Amino acid sequence: MKEIILYDYWRSSASYRVRIALNLKGVAYKTVPTSLLEGDHKATEYVERNPQGFVPMLSIDGHDLTQSLAIIDYLDANYPDPAMVSSNPADRAKTLAQALVIAADIHPVNNLRILKYLKDVLGQNQAAIDDWYRHWIVEGLTALEAMAPEDGLFGGDLPNLADLCLVPQMANARRFDTPLEAFAKLLRIDAALTELPAFKAAHPDAVNPDA
Repeated sequence: MKEIILYDYWRSSASYRVRIALNLKGVAYKTVPTSLLEGDHKATEYVERNPQGFVPMLSIDGHDLTQSLAIIDYLDANYPDPAMVSSNPADRAKTLAQALVIAADIHPVNNLRILKYLKDVLGQNQAAIDDWYRHWIVEGLTALEAMAPEDGLFGGDLPNLADLCLVPQMANARRFDTPLEAFAKLLRIDAALTELPAFKAAHPDAVNPDA
């Protein structure tokens, strides 16, 4: 079997999601560090394979897969245990909606290229940029808190796709000193998930202990 390679940036929350999924499914892989700060993702040979020039990219089964949720969907189809979404259409839609609160609504307006544009092109100072970041996190997490279960994980007894998206987003929220006291259910779920070995091994500090 050809080696599975993850093109990864340790601080990328999208990469973090994929690392968790690979760990949960017990898929062995090699990491190729791809620094967003040093511009590795803009190298010609990388963009030829990944036209958006984003991370993560997973090279698997002769494919170069991009976009974290698409990668996880592929893994779910080929490594179905444990499943990240239910086979029940209504439950699947519910999980996707919860995951997309983060992956489609919070994350895209707060990723590094947006923050750099705010600073370098629009001339915003760091305090304004940090306020921007926290605003969109709080707005999204407020909705997600209302969607969260009273007990257990988003996936019940086992993590699902929404859980995979939650943990990296909570880590980002803490990096920017986002107030999280209002999100009791999310804090409970995050605390439970971060104790699981697959999540611990995917944490940025485990991936890049010298950071």
